[in-house]
This record gives sequence, structure tokens and C-alpha cells, in this order.
Amino acid sequence: MALARTWSVALFGVDGVPVEIEADVGVGTVRTQLLGLPDAALHESKDRVKAAVRNSGHGWPSQRVTLGLSPATLPKNGSGYDLALACVVLAAAQAIPADRLADTVFLGELALDGRVRAVRGVLPALLAAKRAGLTQAVVPVPALPEAALVEGLTVQGAATLAEVLAWLTGAGGLHATTPAEPSPPPDGPDLADVIGQPEARWALEVAAAGGHHLLLSGPPGTGKTMLAQRLAGLLPPLSREEALGVTAVHSIAGLLTPEAPLVSTPPFVSLHHSTSAVALIGGGSGMAKPGAMSRAHRGVLFLDEAREFGSAKLEALRTALEEGEVRLARRDGIARYPARFQLVMATNPCPCAPPKDIDCTCLPAARRRYETKLSGPLLDRVDLRVVMRPLTAMSAVEVSAPEPTAAVRERVHKARTRAAERWSDHGWLTNAEVPGPALRRDFALPRSTTSILDRALSRGVLTGRGSDRCLRVAWTLADLAEVDRPTPDHVAAALEFRERRMS
Repeated sequence: MALARTWSVALFGVDGVPVEIEADVGVGTVRTQLLGLPDAALHESKDRVKAAVRNSGHGWPSQRVTLGLSPATLPKNGSGYDLALACVVLAAAQAIPADRLADTVFLGELALDGRVRAVRGVLPALLAAKRAGLTQAVVPVPALPEAALVEGLTVQGAATLAEVLAWLTGAGGLHATTPAEPSPPPDGPDLADVIGQPEARWALEVAAAGGHHLLLSGPPGTGKTMLAQRLAGLLPPLSREEALGVTAVHSIAGLLTPEAPLVSTPPFVSLHHSTSAVALIGGGSGMAKPGAMSRAHRGVLFLDEAREFGSAKLEALRTALEEGEVRLARRDGIARYPARFQLVMATNPCPCAPPKDIDCTCLPAARRRYETKLSGPLLDRVDLRVVMRPLTAMSAVEVSAPEPTAAVRERVHKARTRAAERWSDHGWLTNAEVPGPALRRDFALPRSTTSILDRALSRGVLTGRGSDRCLRVAWTLADLAEVDRPTPDHVAAALEFRERRMS
């Protein structure tokens, strides 16, 4: 009878690929055939779509229906194609006009009674549709707040398939998007709650100012977890571009709510050592889903009792710490997820973890095994290492009033602003993102300033990567001191952060 076309989007990580959906209704054996490498959920959509069409007041064509999803060699996953399939089949059967289908993206799963259900990944899908030059989209009503974040694309919402069909025939309208009012970020835990630990508090401030990774070691009850939980509160709000990138990951993970469709503050992801490798890195059958490392993008990933995680999970962090990205190769392709997070690890000095080191009852061999659970290559990627000491006093007389988060955040924001202005021509936002060759070549410090690093390298206590990371920390210390370039004292302080004994 006729041929009709419309669009949907296939997601591979946070990258979307527009998928052209064609329907041909013609002579032949009565059957519905779906082409284009559909997965099990998409293959079952034929029956869901048939029932939804019948329960929306239309008949399914009593002829051969051939549905093609192009690119044909691209694996298609999920149920988000249902709405597009229903519309294109009815248009090919000439039950509805096809005028509005050609430049419209349809996203949504269909219930058997014709309701349009929400799907994951609406934001990255619409961003991909916009890049491909498509001009309008129809999404489930619950996804409208998320869809409103995409500028330059006309997006409308549908609650049922009948509403969409009425809109295509000109007999009715759809739900319009309304820009979501940004809600103020919730008040997080305050740094003033942490008693004592001046060295660790200073390291937390340096980590926040430069985007550096941090390792906290010490007996239980010294405030390691409390400090880690307060790092995200020191970080500045996300820019619009950063917020969209973080929100896209959370959309695919199914973590967004209509009340808070935009993630505008740095996320904080805390993991227990029983977390699986898939939950940490990402994975799953078919196309891989984002893990905790990607959910912590532009925020903080906290590993409590880090030495209990196991070497396989800990070593998986190394590539993401260097590249800021996770690449997951699966049967259906390679999924790429951003993972530029700040890593904070907390660990005890030994298995028995007494309040004072002199009370340790561990055998030397057991202590050595425990210490080596954090490998040298992983520790080499951690800029700041801090040993936390047992508290010696809790009274107000002996403990001075600690600084609140607001006071420290102000200094952090000033330091980050200095760094962003300095690196603006190169596109780097924090000192931790600056490549080592650029630090040594384009922003080289005098030999007299870095001589202590040369001596450390000659003694074998510092690697080339460690030297670069010391330079990055030195630039952060200079930003906090509001000076233009690091001094020898800043470089020495940066090296001291790496040389502290961790047990």
C-alpha cells in the first residue's frame, strides 16, 4: 500500500545515533517482520505495539508489515522504539497522515492499553537528535522536565498513543514542555562538624581547589568518612555544559526525577567494599550501563575501607583516573561513559586498627599483606596522602572552633577561578586536568624551584607521573596562596603529601 518513515534514537553509552524507522505494508503472508538487529525487548515490541494500536481505536493492518531500523548493522536495544513503530505502521497503512513523521523523533514504551511509558536516556537521545538536524520530538509526559533541558528542539509530551495519533491527524494537541525551576541544592554536612585533624582538613581544601585525588589513612573514628562526605560541598556548582553531561549519565542510569531533572551540583557516590566490579565500572548484558565511576562524573567517588575492595576492582580505577572516561566493550558494541571524578579513599592502617599504632596486634606478614592491597601504580595516581591521628581531646577548651564549609568553599572558589583563567586558552578547568608535558614545557618552573623533585627522582622515591602530580598540587597551593607561580616551598609541600607514611 505505502511506505512511511520516522525517527528514534539508539544509545551507545552517552552517544546517541539517530535511527530511521521505515514501515512497508503490502501484499504477502500476513505477518509482522522486524529488521535491523533488534534485541529481545525490541523484538517483543511487535506484540506490544499491536495491542496498543488496537486498544487506541485503530486496527492493525491485515497484510504483511515489514519494519526496518537503519543503520541496519547497528544493534538496537530496549523498548523506547515502541511509539515510533506504532506511528509509522499506521502511516504506512494510510490510517493517519505521514506529514509530521519525517522530521520528528519518537521516544517511549507502549503499554498494552496504549499508555506511553517513560524510558531511560531521553536527554542524551534528544541531544543526538538535535545534532542530527531533527527539529521536533515526542516523549512520554514524565520525561518532559528532562526534555526541556534541550534547547533548539521543539519537544512535546504524550500520555497515550491516542493523543499522538490525534496530533498527527490534526485533531488534537500534545503536552508542552515547561522549563523546570531550578531547586536550591540541599544543605550538605558541614565541615564544622569535624573535630581536630588540621592536616586532613587542609588536604581536603587542597583537593577541592585543584581537583586532586585523596587518600585518608588512620584508625577508626578519626573522621575519615566525615571528611570525605564534606568534599562535594566545597566544590563549585556545575556549569551548564557540565550539568548536562552529568545529567545525561544519570538519565541513562534511571536516577532522574521529574522534580529534579537537572543535576546542577557535583554528585557524591559512596560505595561499600562489597560492591561488585560491574556496579563500580559499569556493564550488564547487551549494551553496558553506567557504573558508579560514571555516576560520580564531575563529583566525588568515595571508597570506604578501600583495602577491602579487592585488587581487581581497585586496579580498574587506574584508566579512568588518567583518561576521565570508561570504555566498556560488549557484544553489541563499545559504550563510552565520562568518568572525570575525584577519588577519595579511606583505609585503616592495619587489620586490627587500634586507636594507637603502638597497640597493633597484627603479625608483620599480615600487616604487609594488608598494606600491599593498594598497589604502587594506583597510589602513584593519588596526589594527596594524609595520615589521620587519634583525637586527644574533645572538650571545647582544648579544641578550637573548626571552620565551617562556607568559609573554606569561598577560598576554594577563588583558587579554582584563578586556575580556570590561567588554563582557559587550553580548555582545562582544574590543575588536576593539566597534562604533564604542558606543565614541563609551556608552564615550566625554574630549576631552583623544582630541584627537590629532581633529587626525589634520582633517589627513586618519585616516578615521572608522581613528579607531574607534585607540580599540579604545587600550582594549587600557589592558587590558594594567591600568588602567580609556585615557590620552592609549594613544591616541597606537594612532595610531602606523597611521602607521608600511610600506616
